[in-house]
Amino acid sequence: MAEPDRPVPHRPGAVSLFFVAKAAVFALGFWIWLLVLAVRGGEATGVHLIAATGAICTTLAAVVLGARMALQRNAAVRHAEVKRLLVDISWNAFAAAGNAEHAGKVVPFRSASHDGERGPTRGERVSVLDRGDRNRSDRGR
Repeated sequence: MAEPDRPVPHRPGAVSLFFVAKAAVFALGFWIWLLVLAVRGGEATGVHLIAATGAICTTLAAVVLGARMALQRNAAVRHAEVKRLLVDISWNAFAAAGNAEHAGKVVPFRSASHDGERGPTRGERVSVLDRGDRNRSDRGR
């Protein structure tokens, strides 16, 4: 059976990529400027300091923005997987409730015990039908 078409999860894209590319272009410009100043030689002046500071700051900004974009993309993919898993779990629980005549296929959820009755212990399986009969007999009183 073919996988149904599912909506594409949100992935950070054009805007984040624009700012990463913009910071990278500015960093490249500052590095080229610093290289030109260094090749021309001479004494280190305030212009050299401005070029070096600009190169370092814009390079760090590009790296930080790129890492943030990668983390957001990974988080969006993980979020989409969790949502898909939750839908699959709820659909399986709905389908299992429809097939309740076969108690072995039903996965029970824990419930609070009523009127001093001992509830199922951890690892003990109780079918939905058994739990429902017990609760119905208590309501009739």
